[in-house]
Amino acid sequence: MSKWLQMFFLAGLAFVAPAAHAELPEGYRVVLLTENFPPFNMAVDDKNFARDDSIDGISADIVREVFKRAGIDYNLTLRFPWDRIYRLTLEKPDYALFSTTYTEERKPLFKWVGPLAKTSWVLLSAPGNNLRVNSLEEAGKYRVGAYRNDAVSQHLESLGLKPVNALRDLENARKLVKGEIDLWATTDPVGRFLAKQDGISGLQTVLRFNDAQLYLALNKDTPDEVVERLQKALDELRAEGFVDEITNGYL
Repeated sequence: MSKWLQMFFLAGLAFVAPAAHAELPEGYRVVLLTENFPPFNMAVDDKNFARDDSIDGISADIVREVFKRAGIDYNLTLRFPWDRIYRLTLEKPDYALFSTTYTEERKPLFKWVGPLAKTSWVLLSAPGNNLRVNSLEEAGKYRVGAYRNDAVSQHLESLGLKPVNALRDLENARKLVKGEIDLWATTDPVGRFLAKQDGISGLQTVLRFNDAQLYLALNKDTPDEVVERLQKALDELRAEGFVDEITNGYL
């Protein structure tokens, strides 16, 4: 092949080769929101507002590294309550929220990157309580506390149950030991972790009714390029053992 043909051939390859990344708008940044949901995301000082490095936890550490590897800028804020930041992410372009439980009901509402971690949904009773239920249908006969707009509460409501929703999940632990509710529908290990921090231990698992996965949920108007780059970064980190290393460091 002549020198000129070689140059023409290489130029043709350069023309058809896709760019490594599609261009995002200059100054593009994702507004990341989270809440106190230990051990997955939490304020270092246990308060209900924190920014950036004042937030840690399994998911927080993973999400930071995912954005770094994907080369996408962000700012991270921990706020309260969950109901508010959930609605903000639904409504505002380029907002994202974690740790968000992935459910079929929520699937069309966001774009998703994950999973970040796995959890279980449980019904807990107070220490020394011998209450037993074999199904959620049976649980409907009792006062069940849950966390407003949380996936667990949404699931119970979708089944026709009417949980007593609180603005803070920890309120349910306190209500449980005071006898103000009979059962606490929560995420394991999050519920136990919160209760233990508040000096409440010995809670009993009455029913384990679902295994769930935690994701990063992004507003539906988020560019597909952003979602794809974040997912690729997470998949690489998982293959390298980073996700397991972070998880085991907390649990």
